[in-house]
Amino acid sequence: MEGDDSEFPPESSEHSHSQRGSVASSVTRAQDVLVYLVTDSAVHLCVDGVGCVSVQEMGRSVREALNTPDSVQDAFAFWLCSPLLELQLKPKHQPYKLCRQWQDLLYRFTEASDDDIAQDEPCLQYRRNVFYPKSKELQIKDEGVLRLLYDEARMNILEGRYPCDPEHWLSLGALTCAIELGTGLEEQQVIAAIREKKLSSFLPSHLLVGGGFLSTLRGKGGRQAELEQSLLKEYNSLSPNQDPTHHLRQYLSICHTLPYYGCAFFSAGIDKPAQGILHRGGRKAVTVGISLEGVYVMDVKEKHVLLGLRFNELSWDHSYPEGEGDSHILWLEFDGEEAGTPVNKLLKIYSKQAELMSGLIEFCVELRSAGEAAASGTDGEVAPAQTPPAGQEGTTERARGNRRGKLRRQSSVVCSRVHSLNTISYVDDGKEIKRLKPKRAASFFTRQAPPQDYAAVQVAESLEQG
Repeated sequence: MEGDDSEFPPESSEHSHSQRGSVASSVTRAQDVLVYLVTDSAVHLCVDGVGCVSVQEMGRSVREALNTPDSVQDAFAFWLCSPLLELQLKPKHQPYKLCRQWQDLLYRFTEASDDDIAQDEPCLQYRRNVFYPKSKELQIKDEGVLRLLYDEARMNILEGRYPCDPEHWLSLGALTCAIELGTGLEEQQVIAAIREKKLSSFLPSHLLVGGGFLSTLRGKGGRQAELEQSLLKEYNSLSPNQDPTHHLRQYLSICHTLPYYGCAFFSAGIDKPAQGILHRGGRKAVTVGISLEGVYVMDVKEKHVLLGLRFNELSWDHSYPEGEGDSHILWLEFDGEEAGTPVNKLLKIYSKQAELMSGLIEFCVELRSAGEAAASGTDGEVAPAQTPPAGQEGTTERARGNRRGKLRRQSSVVCSRVHSLNTISYVDDGKEIKRLKPKRAASFFTRQAPPQDYAAVQVAESLEQG
């Protein structure tokens, strides 16, 4: 994913298998172009001079083909996607040329093997724009546009990219039944349709797999029957004979309550906490989601949030490898506590996409600051955010030095699990950075989002000095 203020800068590589070269043969020829939607259906375009056509120009043709109004053109963007990498393109980008640079991009931003890179091929997708505000999305009335947004949200729910709790995925599954099958059906009709399409078309796939020893004893059939009945009960509670857009709006409204709705996602890893006598750790695979609202680190296997931070709760930076075997790292710094002592915590996120993540955070911060300044009528002076952080309690309106509420540790998949993270906790004694030693007066990083609810540790005089 690339922010609108940055490019895909060229970088030479000894592994370069680049297919770059002259695109003169494609400048004048008309060629067929397939632009895919998230449902794997495609818009078929015949494009003149495809080698020089920009995303902005291609967008007009896609909107005409889909019959979507120009008033919501900012809701969608073009993406280059493959199993190895997803990149949102800027309006001035030329998809054909970027496709010819795809292998270079994979070498730069992924850990994929030479064989995987050689076989990988991107497709051009038309999907939600990361920079489109949820508040504007709620104002959309066009059924076709709402359907496109629903299709993408549903895909992310089913694939576990949007972790959600049982009350959410049951409601969303029932709404999918209403949207795909219609309302007012007899129970047997609903069950037959669910079985024909399979439960994985209505509920997140990870719910249907495994479940431990007791689930094995009970059998897959018992688990499926239980889910079918729960889904049927929720479906029967829906109001029939509603406007076609009603259930689409309901589905999107529930998804909007998930803090990571609309995120761009990146593959990464974090350190596992040391365990056992030998203190062995290793890496945990995570997905990092970044949106206009914040940064979310999610466990790939368990499908729950490990850490969720709004931009005014963190400082960040990224570092390049210093030697062979080192990793690109995105650093997140946030408030924490160790044995009752206020500290600052550092989370290291390992990923060759750290540069992309850092750039996207910076651009989202700038967009939010500009939007809030315009809304408040100030000139660069942004009023403090009024919305409390997702998954947290306590007010965000506080003077510098007061601590925000602790992150809640709940069973909800949406809430942060800071206690399960292997972080670096530290304070500054005025001379050097020390772990768990007072005192600290400023952030270790300078990259922060105004206004800052995240604050420096204020150390009481009674604390032991390092």
